[in-house]
Order: sequence, then structure tokens, then C-alpha cells
Amino acid sequence: MRIQLSDHFTYRRLLRFVLPSVIMMICTSLYSIVDGFFVSNYAGTTPFAAVNLTMPLLMGMGTVGFMIGTGGSAIVAKTLGEGKKHLANQYFTMLIYVAVIISLILTVIGLIFIRPISVALGAEGNLVDYCVIYGRILISAQTFFILQNIFQSFFIAAEKPDLSLKISVLSGVTNIVFDYLFIAVFHWGIAGAAIATAMGQMAGGLIPVIYFSRKNKSLLQFTKTKYNHRVFLQTCFNGSSELMTNISSSLVNVLYNYQLIKIAGENGIAAYGVIMYANFVFAAIFIGYSLGSGPVISYHYGAGNHKELKSLFKKSLVLIGISGGILTLSAEILSMPLTYIFVGYDQELFTMTYKGFRLYAIFFLMCGFNIWGSAFFTALNNGLISAAIAFLRTLVFQIGAVLILPAILGLNGIWLAVVAAEIMALTVTISFFIGQRNKYHYT
Repeated sequence: MRIQLSDHFTYRRLLRFVLPSVIMMICTSLYSIVDGFFVSNYAGTTPFAAVNLTMPLLMGMGTVGFMIGTGGSAIVAKTLGEGKKHLANQYFTMLIYVAVIISLILTVIGLIFIRPISVALGAEGNLVDYCVIYGRILISAQTFFILQNIFQSFFIAAEKPDLSLKISVLSGVTNIVFDYLFIAVFHWGIAGAAIATAMGQMAGGLIPVIYFSRKNKSLLQFTKTKYNHRVFLQTCFNGSSELMTNISSSLVNVLYNYQLIKIAGENGIAAYGVIMYANFVFAAIFIGYSLGSGPVISYHYGAGNHKELKSLFKKSLVLIGISGGILTLSAEILSMPLTYIFVGYDQELFTMTYKGFRLYAIFFLMCGFNIWGSAFFTALNNGLISAAIAFLRTLVFQIGAVLILPAILGLNGIWLAVVAAEIMALTVTISFFIGQRNKYHYT
């Protein structure tokens, strides 16, 4: 049964609609996790540290895709809700063209400056060379990565979240298969990991281009268009929270790595990398839910359906609260076996990672409300509030916590910094929920 944006969403219907997005985000998170597993077990600690040190830069460049995807899909879905399908397709096509141009500019800049950036991130000696190898290959594939991130949101606005899931699974499987071949069989090391990831990103970015270029059964299709300065700026404004979240995360990860090098050396970076892998998968559930529910919220906001907005708001809070409790408990239970998979070969590193994982896991209890809260206001086309939540949560509070807590608690302070930041961010999110309820009529 096809679920449409205009439908009334019961719990069952809402879960069915967002589930492909949740699974899709989990599959997407497997890129760096699979690389990390094979590099750590077949190439060694230093190449593994290089993957973790370079990842913030690569994710930071890819934030353009998240910004245009979330911000643009909010505008497109709202326009569809207003009954202007042709105009929605013009906006959609224009945003894809602009994204390709921006991605190519970023690729050129990244290829030129990857070595000095690696040194600035803290790499020394052989670690610099590994960072450059891994970075250059994946920077060359940034256009595909950015397109993949954009289409994840637009497939949902097109009422095709299941197709997006299939493409993400294909991308993930491509990455996994070639990771095994290039690293475990051919022994290409960190270069093999980068090539395998790039191949997965190519699949995720090119297939949607082919799909939307042809006549299809979705709400969206490429059409003749022209540059619309107002829509592009509104897209950037709407998606600024997602841009801020990802850029801030990249910057904060650099700061975490800096603190960890001082306190625990390369082992600290490796331990943090393992914890981040678990974070990618667990947080992907909340991010996927936010992506999946966002266009629905935008559509009903554009249609002026306040009753459905109230229903979606209440149901989302209930689902996120239950999920947060389950994920936190699961993280505590699975912390030992998950840690062993990545660093079981080194007892000292295993112990450090396991202890850090258990402290960090408290974060999952609260982060879902903040992730969805920011996405909720993006869907309502209120980029200012969305960006404020994201900016405070991912940058201001985290920087303060990671600078202060390690001075008091040592290494444990680094693992607990994200928990402290999330608690402070939750108070901000709740304040905005209460303050804006009458304006948008969702309570």
C-alpha cells in the first residue's frame, strides 16, 4: 500500500513511512564503520587513526548535501502541499544543478590543500601520508557523496523512501564487498578502503540522477528550470541547522582528537573512532526518523493542516523517547562485544575503549529529542530556530564541555563531554517547543 504525504499518519503508518529512511541512514553510516573494521584489523593502528583523523574533513565537505537536501526538501514538500507540483519540480532541479557546481569547487580546493589540512589536524610522520592517500581518493568522489546526501531527503519528498533505501543498501553492499576484496584479499591497505567507499558513493549518487532524469511514478522529476536566488537562499537558511550540525561535529571531532592525543596518544584517537562508529549507527536511527518525518511535517504545514501537525508532534516525541531508552540500554549491553570486534587485538586499547563507550552511551538517552527538534523546525521552514538548536548543541556546548571536563575528570571527561552538552541542549529544545507552540499550532 502506497503511503502519501497527504495521509493521516497513525503510529503504524508513520513507522512504515520513516522506516526506510532509518534503515537507509544506518546503511549510510556503514561506510566509515566498514572501512574502520578492515583497516584496523588488516592495516594497523596508524592507518586506522588516519581514517578517523581525516573523516571530519570529508564529512564537513559532505555537509553541503545535507544542507541542500533537508532545506530544499522542506521547500519542495511545502510547495507540493500548496498544490504547485510543477513549481516544486523546478525548485528540485535547480537545487541539484547548484549542488553539483558547489561540489566540484570543493573537490578542487580539497585536493590542493589536503596535506596541510592533515598536518593542521595533528597528523605527523607516516600518519600524514596515510591521511593524504585516504583523503585524496574520497575528495575526488565528493560530488557523488554530496548528491547521495541530497537525494536521501528528496526521495522522501517524492514519496519514494523505499527506493532510497534500496539504493543505500546497494551502496553499502558495494562498499563492503570491495572493502573485503581490496583490503583483505588484495592488501591495498588504506587506499583500498578509500576506493571501496568511493565506489559505494558513486552508486548512491548516480542512480538517483538516472531515476529522476526519466519519467517516473514519484512526485518529482527533473525539468527545465532556471536559477532562483530566493529559493536557493531559503534552502541554505532552512538547511543551515544540518550544515551547522555536520560542520560543528567535524570541528568538535578535531578538538576531541587534539585532547585525546595529549591525554592518550594514538590509542585515544583509535578508541574515539570505535565509539564514533557506534554513535554513527545509533544516532542514524534518530537522523533517519527526522529525515523521514520532515517532508510529512512540511507538507501538512504547507496545507495548513494543524490537526495533523499536532498528531505528528505528539507521536514523534513518544517514539523518540521509547527509542532513546532502548538504544541506551542496548549500548550498555553491547559495549563489550562491539569494542572487541574493532580493537580486541590490543588489551590496553580495548580497556580504554570499553570504559569510554559505557560513559558515552548515556548520550543516546537525550540526543534523539535534540536531533528531531532541530529537524522539526527545519520542516516548518524556520531555519533560525533549527540552526540555533544545532549551533548550541553541536558546537558551543560541546566545545565548552570538552575543554572543561577533561581538566577535571581526565580521560573520562572527554567521554562525558557529549553527555553534558546534550543535557544543556535539551533545555534549549524544550524551551523552543514551548515558545513556538501557538505560532505553528502543533500542541
